[in-house]
Amino acid sequence: MASRGWAEIDTNFPTMQQRVADELGRRIVAGEWQPGAPLPVEDALASEIGVSRGVLREAVKSLVAKGMLRVRPRTGTRVLPPDHWNHLDPDVLRWKQAGDAAALLRDTGELRRVVEPEAARLAAERAGPDDVRALHDALAAMESAAASPARGGYVEADIAFHRALLDAGGNRLLGSLGRAVEIALRHSFDISTQTPGAVEASLPGHRAVVRAVEARDPDAAAAAVLGIIEAAQQEIARSPGKPGETGRRRLTTNGPHPADRPPPATT
Repeated sequence: MASRGWAEIDTNFPTMQQRVADELGRRIVAGEWQPGAPLPVEDALASEIGVSRGVLREAVKSLVAKGMLRVRPRTGTRVLPPDHWNHLDPDVLRWKQAGDAAALLRDTGELRRVVEPEAARLAAERAGPDDVRALHDALAAMESAAASPARGGYVEADIAFHRALLDAGGNRLLGSLGRAVEIALRHSFDISTQTPGAVEASLPGHRAVVRAVEARDPDAAAAAVLGIIEAAQQEIARSPGKPGETGRRRLTTNGPHPADRPPPATT
C-alpha cells in the first residue's frame, strides 16, 4: 500500500496521538484489518501514516483500552472481534457512524426501546422539581426551534430532553448512559428529523411525556416514550438521509467526513 502520509490524517484533534488513533480506529471499523489479523509491523505502519514509532505506540495503547486491539510479545498487535470493543466509547460510536451507519441506527433504536420506557417510569416515580423544570426547558427549546424557519437547534434540544429524562429517574448509571450514547442519539435524530413533518409530529409525544412525569403516572410516561421511539423508527425508514444498504459513508481524501469530526477542543 502506498504511503498515506500527513494529508490523510484528520487534524482536528489536540494531539498527534489522537489523530493517529482516529486514523487506525476508522480503518479497523471499516474492515481494512479483519478480526484476528495483525497490524503491519511497527516501522512500516509508522512510515505509512507519517508519524514516529512513539506516537504510533501511544495510539495503539488507546485502541487497546477500547478493546479493539491486543498486543502480545510474539504475535504482535492484532485486531479483536467487534464483540470485544467498547461500543459506548464516543470514538467507537463516531467510527461506527462513518463505517456502518445503518447498523448504528439499528443498535440505537433497539437500545432506546429497552432503556427509555423504563427510565421514563423511574422519572415519573422519582423526578423532583428541578428534573421537571429541565424537561420543560428542553421541550420549550424544541418548540422554539420547530417554529423557526431553519429549525436550528432542534436536534440539540431533543437530545437535551432525552438526557434530562434519563437523569430524572435518579439513577446515575442511566444518566451516564445518556451522555455516553449522545453521538448515537444525534446521528439518529439528525436522520429522523429530515423526514417531512417529523419535527412537528414529534412534539405531542414529548409533551405527553412531561405531563405523565408531572402526574406521577409511570405507565403513561413509558407509553409516551415508546410511542416517540416507534415514530422515530418509522421516520428513519422514510428519511431522505437514511443510509444505503451498506450504511457506509464515504471517507474524504483528507480524513473523515466533516459531519463525523469531533467538536474543536475547548480550554
